[in-house]
Amino acid sequence: MTAPDSDTPERIRLVVLFGGRSAEHDVSCVSARHVLTAVDTGRYKVEPIGITRDGRWVLAEAARTALEGDHDSMPDRLEAVGPEVQPLATLAGSGGAPTVVLPVLHGPMGEDGTVQGLLELAGVPYVGAGVLASALCMDKVACKDHLAGHGLPQCAYRWITIDDGIVRRPDGSRVQLLTEVDAAIDQLGLPMFVKPANMGSSVGVSRATSADEVAAAIDLAATYDREVILEEEVIGREIEIAVLGNEDPEASVAGEIVPGADFYDYADKYDDGADLLIPAPLTGDQLAELQRLAIGAYRACKIEGLARVDFFFEDGSRNTARSRGWLINEINTMPGFTPISMYPKMWQASGLDYASLIDRLVGLALQRHARQLRHTRTDH
Repeated sequence: MTAPDSDTPERIRLVVLFGGRSAEHDVSCVSARHVLTAVDTGRYKVEPIGITRDGRWVLAEAARTALEGDHDSMPDRLEAVGPEVQPLATLAGSGGAPTVVLPVLHGPMGEDGTVQGLLELAGVPYVGAGVLASALCMDKVACKDHLAGHGLPQCAYRWITIDDGIVRRPDGSRVQLLTEVDAAIDQLGLPMFVKPANMGSSVGVSRATSADEVAAAIDLAATYDREVILEEEVIGREIEIAVLGNEDPEASVAGEIVPGADFYDYADKYDDGADLLIPAPLTGDQLAELQRLAIGAYRACKIEGLARVDFFFEDGSRNTARSRGWLINEINTMPGFTPISMYPKMWQASGLDYASLIDRLVGLALQRHARQLRHTRTDH
């Protein structure tokens, strides 16, 4: 794949938001650093804006100084440190240059529609999924329910909410924790995975092999989110694919993850502990089916801009008793952009380098914003 001509005008003011109020703050700081070093500063006037863990917006002066001088002086990760700025004034900008916001924010209060809603109210073009798609894909339960309604294949799952030690099932009924653990084991078997519903980067995720471990995993997940999802363990290959586009999305080549731990955990993702095979060893027919399903899920969730769609592939190679084929695991609407992150690496293997990928994303943001302006009549 070659990079098409960009839709972007010259010298756009590109506001890169990073940090944020979630457990994925550190991942965002690393992702944003590598976005900044890849951006063509001849085309973009870049303003790195950090969001602190307590929600303050600050101008990351050290990063801006590095951008204006020697990129080699850019720190390994950005810090949300600097003079405080006002969000709406920062988004509005000055001087007449068109502004596009690139929210390199992972997890709640950034990737879940909250910041996207602010950007919509401010009337500013931004990279990535809109409010609905961001919120839907951040909530694993809502996303799985939605994909199930579209007939897309997934593993078995169940979910609960926990408030002040009170466990509730989807119908609102209260249940003892150990009763829920027993029911989950009856449905899903062991081992199983327990996750906070609204979190990414494998934060708060556990692989539980006994009833006691399931109970402890639920307690851990509930420290990150009141909604907890429990999933069957799938013995299959872990394969991801990148999607890019608005009305006419495209899918990249696939990447396969060979975890270095029991599962693809936080350390594997960001400490280079897993083996990444890009492109994944798939037949032409297997890749075509994967791309079809990924784009189908992308459209079903009304995503625009970008997403990474994660799959399990039960092809019988790892468990001859199970061969259900492709199973959607998760959809990530703002995937990592670190040097070992799958999303940019899969596009690079597809012929689209990092700088050109950013150009495409900015162009898609402007394209969507212009389209929305054509459908905003307020009189009647």
